[in-house]
Amino acid sequence: MFKRARIAAKSATRRSTIAGRVLAALLAASLLPAVASSVEAGDPLLAYGARIVGDDARTRIVIDFDREPRFSVHYIANPERIVVDLPATAFGFPAKDLAARGLFKDIRYGKMDEESARIVLTTTGPVKLALAKVQADEAGKGHRLVLDAEMIDKRAFAELVKTQSWSDRTEAAQTTSAIPAPEKAAPGDFVIAVDAGHGGIDTGAIGVDTKTEEKQVTLAFAKALTDRLNKEPGIKAFLTREDDEFLSLSQRVLIARQNHAGLFISLHADTLKQKDIRGATVYTISDKASDKLAADLAERENLSDQIAGKETVAEPPEVADILLDLTRRETQAFSISLAESVLNSFKDQVGTINNPHRHAGFRVLQAPDVPSILLEIGFLSNAEDEKLLLDEAWRGKIVGLLTDAVKRYRAAVMANGG
Repeated sequence: MFKRARIAAKSATRRSTIAGRVLAALLAASLLPAVASSVEAGDPLLAYGARIVGDDARTRIVIDFDREPRFSVHYIANPERIVVDLPATAFGFPAKDLAARGLFKDIRYGKMDEESARIVLTTTGPVKLALAKVQADEAGKGHRLVLDAEMIDKRAFAELVKTQSWSDRTEAAQTTSAIPAPEKAAPGDFVIAVDAGHGGIDTGAIGVDTKTEEKQVTLAFAKALTDRLNKEPGIKAFLTREDDEFLSLSQRVLIARQNHAGLFISLHADTLKQKDIRGATVYTISDKASDKLAADLAERENLSDQIAGKETVAEPPEVADILLDLTRRETQAFSISLAESVLNSFKDQVGTINNPHRHAGFRVLQAPDVPSILLEIGFLSNAEDEKLLLDEAWRGKIVGLLTDAVKRYRAAVMANGG
């Protein structure tokens, strides 16, 4: 029923003829709202521009129309798709401008019948439109449809499919959170995202003696820490991954933000060429690395997406916004406070490397509004550290000390009105 709209660009030299003037008038009528307002109601909308940006955690589609479109959104399973229904529409932009990327592996659009058109977005997995709205174009050329897609879990997507109505054509223009907050979280709870580094095809480091994979070590620590934190009143922790699955760095950040996390703790157990180096290290984010060791580690960790063949996408333009920059600075200060609290807990209890608080440009710590740390619990490249990392009793000790650090951090934040 559908076919990709393909618009072949044609150009020809036209002199000042009557035909040329008529063509110019028709083009102006399709773009200028003053003229468009007089278009008969039965004429189709003109979608004259489109663009798509984002990655495998968040993807935005913007489509420019000559006048305001009414639309509705629905979800279809097996495979997962998002359907956007429109009135009769002529799609007048090059197909390459809306080529699939990010969360979408196929995008099709076209005429349904004389009165309707449809856009079908086939997704890479469970996805929801966290934002779907129409807004006036600032340049006065009509309106634009903005669709912000975000990943969700399978259960949430199944609920969307089950509860949606296909009769209400106004239900789409709602702004909602794409992933619900942790089920057990209550108002006022201090929510913590515990991130088990690596997973799936990305095994991470390999133990020097036992050949244990880092992804197994981090998940064991993350589960233990989450269980321990959830025993504390007023604290609710959740895992970014609960089993051996791959999550891109941006997906981990998004999961923390969507669940309104007040802290993000990413757990790792890396390897170093210098096998004699051992002990814990706490990292916070910074544009400039504190030292070569931190820079090298950040570079390796940031390659996680490439291991799984994921495209690394530049930050969207809004990251330059001055208010967002101020938020980042404040968040960075909280991240440093958390790092110091962890190291205070570890003092005389857990061995650390020299200068144990370091910083570098870790992509997994890039949430602008969630204080975040990356904790290297130890190094799998060191035989002694490897033994400790696999010891259940030592894991319990680390988890207890981290819980104490989180409680002190939370108490300080609450005391300052946070």
